[in-house]
Amino acid sequence: MKILENKENFLLNRKEIKLVVTSEKNPSYEEAIAIVGKEIKTVPENIVIKQVKGKFGRDTFLIVAYVYHSADDKVKFEPKAKKVAPSA
Repeated sequence: MKILENKENFLLNRKEIKLVVTSEKNPSYEEAIAIVGKEIKTVPENIVIKQVKGKFGRDTFLIVAYVYHSADDKVKFEPKAKKVAPSA
């Protein structure tokens, strides 16, 4: 595991992290949260995975994540899921 970027965003109270992970298969979002949480030493409730990206034929994957300072900051700044109206 190698951290490519670890930038502090003071305006949004979060760290913006890019890291490369070696794995035999594409890590799920839950696995990516566990990897970032272990590396940064924070609780999973404060982590948002934005992207897990791999290239064909390689065993390395890029994970882009935001680590908020608190759960309140995460709720405050992350976009809410849109509700879909039932179709008739």
